[in-house]
Amino acid sequence: MKVVIIGATGNLGSAATRELTAAGDEVVGIARRRPDVPQDADASVRWHAADVSTDALEPLLEGADAVVHLAWKFQPTRHQDITWETNAVGTRRVLDAAATVGVPTVVAASSVAAYSPVDHDRPVDESWLTDGTSEATYCREKAYNERVLDAFELANPGTRVVRLRPAFVFQRSAAREQRRIFAGPLVPAMLFERSRIPVLPIPRGLRMQAVHAADVGRAIVAAVHRPVSGPFNLAGDGVLRRPEFGELFGARTVEVPPIVVRRALGAAWRAHVARVPGSLFEALMHVPVLSSDRARAELGWEPRHTGMDALEALLSGVTEHGGSTMPPLHR
Repeated sequence: MKVVIIGATGNLGSAATRELTAAGDEVVGIARRRPDVPQDADASVRWHAADVSTDALEPLLEGADAVVHLAWKFQPTRHQDITWETNAVGTRRVLDAAATVGVPTVVAASSVAAYSPVDHDRPVDESWLTDGTSEATYCREKAYNERVLDAFELANPGTRVVRLRPAFVFQRSAAREQRRIFAGPLVPAMLFERSRIPVLPIPRGLRMQAVHAADVGRAIVAAVHRPVSGPFNLAGDGVLRRPEFGELFGARTVEVPPIVVRRALGAAWRAHVARVPGSLFEALMHVPVLSSDRARAELGWEPRHTGMDALEALLSGVTEHGGSTMPPLHR
């Protein structure tokens, strides 16, 4: 199959590219910055540079059996007009181009953050409302794209649409990029070394799930090849809480009130010290626990990595200078 991956060089995109080429698909990779790799006839991926918010996409999608839309811009969080152009306008332009050239299958990345907030730990399935977990820009834009996909499905009943809603996605090669996105380039990697963290503050009630990017990549392969449609939750086994964080960091944990963390992060954000606002921490505290039963049943998907494995990959990648040749993932 000919599969076009939009946003093929990022955290999700690099994993999807690896898994789809390993599955024998003909892959076309689209990104704002094309990687410096050979473009000969024997290359496993044909690369094109394009910006989803401005460039013509129809010629790049001609003849595709499926388009996998993974492009996303998290920063600059202080300039919402910039992220909106890529994340919201760009998604609509990708879907319009797919409809124009008649791509039969669209696979799009959503997120656990698209879900409405919860105040319980009961696993939720894909029927949970998707109004965004908090007022954070990331959550709002993910929820908006859910509505865009709803409208696209109604207008194009002949197109098979799959939306994947993963938990927090980590892999070693994307760790440095994620440190830059969330912590900023001025925060030294040594601060993430577990030997330097004797005591770890944990907000009261914090629990989260994680999934390895490679496992999401395998779900994308299944979504491309299997005759399925609709949303699918993806999470590695295990829910990470205070004991798991203490084990992972090898540190004694201390519980702190969430409001203290929210206010501190908000103050740091207003002072231009933090790169993410307090509203994103609010989302972290209220995302639902995901049930991945539908992915197991219909995609034949089983995560090969636990949530702890995924977070371990992030931490080791930060401290051991993980990265890859993909432009966003450069060390």
